[in-house]
Amino acid sequence: MKTIKGPALFLAQFAGDAAPFNSWESITRWAADCGYKGVQVPSWDARLIDLKTAAESRDYCDTFKGQAAEHGIEVTELSTHLQGQLVAVHPAYDTAFDGFADPSVHGNPKARQEWAVEQVKLAIAASRNMGISAHVTFSGALAWPYVYPWPQRPAGLIEAAFDELAARWRPILDVADAHGVDICYEIHPGEDLHDGVSFEMFLDRLDGHARCNMLYDPSHYVLQALDYLDNIDIYHERIKMFHVKDAELNPTGRQGVYGGYQSWVDRAGRFRSLGDGQVDFGAVFSKLTQYDFDGWAVVEWECAMKHPEDGAREGAAFVADHIIRVTEHAFDDFAAGGADAAANRKMLGI
Repeated sequence: MKTIKGPALFLAQFAGDAAPFNSWESITRWAADCGYKGVQVPSWDARLIDLKTAAESRDYCDTFKGQAAEHGIEVTELSTHLQGQLVAVHPAYDTAFDGFADPSVHGNPKARQEWAVEQVKLAIAASRNMGISAHVTFSGALAWPYVYPWPQRPAGLIEAAFDELAARWRPILDVADAHGVDICYEIHPGEDLHDGVSFEMFLDRLDGHARCNMLYDPSHYVLQALDYLDNIDIYHERIKMFHVKDAELNPTGRQGVYGGYQSWVDRAGRFRSLGDGQVDFGAVFSKLTQYDFDGWAVVEWECAMKHPEDGAREGAAFVADHIIRVTEHAFDDFAAGGADAAANRKMLGI
């Protein structure tokens, strides 16, 4: 067995224009002060990273990692959540998602998609230059407006959507393979890859591509009333990344999974800071350890109530307390009788 690495923190929810969140040097120092050993980097945030330069220059990447290392921080992964979302966008979401892209491609879905694909490829190259073997992203979505089967979906609609999604991602996955980097899709509502079945539909169309993998985040499964522990049993060979995020689902006579169009704080299902929700993280860490997951436990803070800085500091301690330092020997080795083939045969009567 292997010991999970951590704690680490996803910086997307913390980067901002005010110190210490407005520069790479200061935000990594702050993360270390909170108790973190690693950070996951949002590649779209120019306050923290120059993605194009990182893709082209190992010297830049060495300096980038070195600045973090001065504070005892490792770069765990790069993220293209926003860019990956734009690889596949249904027209209903064109306006909502335009803000994720460079202004030069706003209002031009074709150019926006090409920009997004190039961004993900740059992040793959940057990951290689940093010696990182896994990259996290979103799949995007063409079929999401039709997730509920009313009105009745035309025959072949979903199949066509997944055929196209796989066709868009296969060349990117091939680039990732050439660079020795796994693509980990965060399984997430709003993406066509939002549960195990939809991931399998995608993977089948990719002929089981070795670089097509998962980011496991139990909070998204709680909000779908999905068995998040069984999910590990089923998909552990494809789980290459882990977001530690809590959630709760408290359905009432007025609302359930869909939330009645309410804001996050008023939804039956909502994200919570670690330890304040319903996820059994003792069981989650045990299962991941059982299956030899040796990646990072990355805190993703999203809570409708608690202050983010409190959530971050509490999260570091929470993860540190849940990481299982694996044993190097069996608990009953003290009673071992040694290895003796002849004695074994005698005990079996053969």
